[in-house]
Amino acid sequence: MTSVGPVLRQIQQGLGLSGTGASILTMLPLLCFGLLASLAPRLAHRLGIERAIALAMVGLSLGLLVRLGPDKATLFVGTAVAACAIAIVNVLVPSLIKRDFAARSGAMMGLYTCTLTAAAALAAGATVPLGKLIGHDWRGALAPWSCLAVVGVLVWLPQMGARTREDVPSGRLGPLLRDPTTWAVTVYFGTQSLNFYALVSWLPTLFQDHGYSATTSGLLVSAATVIQVPVALVFSLLAARKPRQTWLIVFGTVMTAGGLVGILFAPTTGVLVWVLLIGIGQGVAFPVALTLLVVRTADSHDTSHLSAIAQTVGYVVAAVGMLVVGAVHDAVGTWGPVLVLLLIFLVPQLIGGLVASRDVIIGQ
Repeated sequence: MTSVGPVLRQIQQGLGLSGTGASILTMLPLLCFGLLASLAPRLAHRLGIERAIALAMVGLSLGLLVRLGPDKATLFVGTAVAACAIAIVNVLVPSLIKRDFAARSGAMMGLYTCTLTAAAALAAGATVPLGKLIGHDWRGALAPWSCLAVVGVLVWLPQMGARTREDVPSGRLGPLLRDPTTWAVTVYFGTQSLNFYALVSWLPTLFQDHGYSATTSGLLVSAATVIQVPVALVFSLLAARKPRQTWLIVFGTVMTAGGLVGILFAPTTGVLVWVLLIGIGQGVAFPVALTLLVVRTADSHDTSHLSAIAQTVGYVVAAVGMLVVGAVHDAVGTWGPVLVLLLIFLVPQLIGGLVASRDVIIGQ
């Protein structure tokens, strides 16, 4: 996901991809995340969590290889396959943590989110330099990440026989769907995902349009993700230990808003400060969103279902929002209205987060 933004302009030039096509490419993973998330609990019920994750990791490896193909079709198909695989893992890992580390779920969610944000930072910052080292235009820049996915498959293989399909039974979905906290969590999850992926996808292009090189633009986005690593660890622990997460949600939203306002009014002055503010804000919002899936549910079964609901609806909302962001930029040709739109999206993020932060267990 974060490897595409720094080379998005090269992909457009190499494949003759229009601005609308680039918008679709950046929103396609989010749409796949949403549409496939609801299948994850069923797949885990049939195969077991470990085997379902292993199958998804194989699909991820294949998808990342296919997207390196010769034309637009392979790019889009490979991206969709990889995103569908990620959708399965996105839902099942919080459930796995709730099941196996119930007494230390905050620490483990912190470790999980730190790993995600560290990998995102690595991809954002290293993609362009790797591409220059390897050659073969944008394909050489994206190729190393398919290799990393293969390593993930090999590391996970010993887990395949650990559990049976009885680990994730069906049921309990109705009470979750009727609980307003479920939808508050979903709104918060979707809007923070929209802001995260919109910025990861479009900030490198925004900076390049303001005169920064592709390498510098990638490094700036990498800085925003690097700062998320320690922030995610600290705030995951705080979110899991507190019965209410109200001040965390407010703090994260304010930091993101401050960074967006800074880029809006001073895109070439103090830019490192603005991206760090955004990184801190998202470094709070993302782990809090994942932690809510764990702390608002009674057991791993409910965690799996809540995760599926929040990600199905949330990522579809984020995908539509990404398409709107791209369409707005295509229509006006400047980034100011896009940044204003992202600031507006922070309003439902804050409201949903405040409702989701109440000290309740969903379905009870």
